[in-house]
Amino acid sequence: MKDQQLERNITVVLPDGSEKALPEGATAADLARCIGKRLAEDAVAALMDGREVDLSTPLRDRAHAQIVTAGSEEGRYILRHSTAHVMAQAVVDLWPGAQFAIGPPVADGFYYDFALPGGARFTDEDLVLIEARMREIIAEDQPFVREELSVEEGLDLFSDQPFKQEIIRSVESSGATEPISSYRNTDHFVDLCRGPHVPSTGRLGAFKLLRVAGAYWRGDERRPQLQRIYGTAWESTKALEDHLHRLEEAERRDHRKLGQELDLFHFPTEIGGGLPVFHPKGGLVRHLLESFSKQEHLAAGYQLVWTPHIAKSTLFETSGHLQWYADGMYPPMDMEGASYYLKPMNCPMHILIYRDSARSYRELPLRLFELGTVYRFERSGVLHGLARVRSLTQDDSHIFCTPDQLEGELSSLVQFVLDILGAFGLTDFEAELSTRPEKFVGALDDWERATAALRAALDSSGIPYEVAEGEGAFYAPKLDIHLRDAIGRRWQVSTLQVDLQLPARFELSYIGPDNERHQPYMIHRALFGSVERFFAILLEHYAGALPTWLSPVQVCVLPVRDSHEPYGFQVAARLEQAQLRVELYPADEPLGARIRKAKLAKVPWVLVVGDEDLSKGTVGVNRRGSDRPERNVVLEEVVSRIAFEVDQHK
Repeated sequence: MKDQQLERNITVVLPDGSEKALPEGATAADLARCIGKRLAEDAVAALMDGREVDLSTPLRDRAHAQIVTAGSEEGRYILRHSTAHVMAQAVVDLWPGAQFAIGPPVADGFYYDFALPGGARFTDEDLVLIEARMREIIAEDQPFVREELSVEEGLDLFSDQPFKQEIIRSVESSGATEPISSYRNTDHFVDLCRGPHVPSTGRLGAFKLLRVAGAYWRGDERRPQLQRIYGTAWESTKALEDHLHRLEEAERRDHRKLGQELDLFHFPTEIGGGLPVFHPKGGLVRHLLESFSKQEHLAAGYQLVWTPHIAKSTLFETSGHLQWYADGMYPPMDMEGASYYLKPMNCPMHILIYRDSARSYRELPLRLFELGTVYRFERSGVLHGLARVRSLTQDDSHIFCTPDQLEGELSSLVQFVLDILGAFGLTDFEAELSTRPEKFVGALDDWERATAALRAALDSSGIPYEVAEGEGAFYAPKLDIHLRDAIGRRWQVSTLQVDLQLPARFELSYIGPDNERHQPYMIHRALFGSVERFFAILLEHYAGALPTWLSPVQVCVLPVRDSHEPYGFQVAARLEQAQLRVELYPADEPLGARIRKAKLAKVPWVLVVGDEDLSKGTVGVNRRGSDRPERNVVLEEVVSRIAFEVDQHK
């Protein structure tokens, strides 16, 4: 009897290596219940031997199994996928005959693309109706039932859905051997889908539809234009509310909006998309960013170089850019029998500077630095204010060193990056190390040395990091440093890359202590990423209220009445003498209106001068972010306080 019982049991291996015995035929849901009631309540799917499956999937003997919970990244992905499915059902219920295309999860949300009968268009009011119908479907707790189909069965099932039919035919033509799968909620609604999904619609509910946009089918402007509904879904109402608050904050902090409001930059249509012009105030902020970067690099042993914006095609043929990046480059200009390209990167020209002289190991490491403007023809659909442009200035450095110097250079470089970014009030960092892909070029020993040096640099820095196995470029491993801003968004900023190929392509060398020629290692490094993108990050991090040292106008002086203006000019002159940036707002508007104007301009210090100040040599202080103005503050004390903030980069 005991032997018969053992034959009916299976064993699964849990993530910690322990094993759990279950009856034969037990599902992933049974495993979750066996582990604990709370886990079962929070489960949305499972991993079986690394593959995501529904909770209703029977477990295999000796399978490695893991329960996926709603609050995990994988769980949120499944919640969003299932909510998109429910949205499609709601649209079909409300618009019989609607065609639905694809509805994937995306970062923080989901979308679905539709074509409505008769060319009808969604309105904002329709989103309210769709949400209401979705909540009815969720309240009905309809099960998600997986079905597997042949190609013929799939084409027949979706005979009234041309977009689904095209997907099925593309799967067939790809030679895929797995069956087509669909998920049914009710007898009248079924969707083509790989899954997995939550067990039933009742597991959903913390969602919101956000907006409608246009989208071409398959992203091809020659194909039908569909309507895309975006939404977001989370594991709890609180998580949803937190996300909606972040969206509100992100909108308030949008650098494109702030750029207009603060008179910093704009994108003239006469120049073309992705090509900003900076106004005097924005140009001043750029100058401050670039000057600080130059000073810090010079102090750290870098040497300034400058290179032109265009070069002959032969340079980019040697570097490989015309082979690998031609689609992202501006078209050539043919002159005097040669083709010239706008440079997409600074590295080939820095290599020419290195190669122009015979180099000794005594000269290494050689650190070349340039605030170099490069040009990349990004597609219009991906342009995004200053964060994605076609003309960008990189605080670009290329370091040439010996193999023995590599680890030390990378370690000091990571710390240099953190120190520079920290000067801007950015302190929440994490990193990603991308290692050798399956297909790569170069010697395996070089790859291992470069990867080990990058890992050691991260370990010594103390910042948390993840390893992206196999995600490096085919020619080099790399290290990406990310930061989190004031509302928790993750931005990728600095990239460090150990190049194993360009030194060989350009036949770079140095004379070693043995009087023999050796090939140097080359480190690519852009600290800000680009000045434009870093400007955008700072604007959004500070919601436009840049630190005093970076603010285009640091102090506003506001005379209460016309009779106070002469003293106001004296105050402004004293501040300028301390090398502070000052504007005086004459008394041609009520004082309250001028204070509001200064606050909207995000001016850090607003000084008001009236009768008492005139007789005592004082000022009234309205400090940005302070709820209580100060009265009768001695002018010299204020000058010292502001100058100290600037000196301390606050």
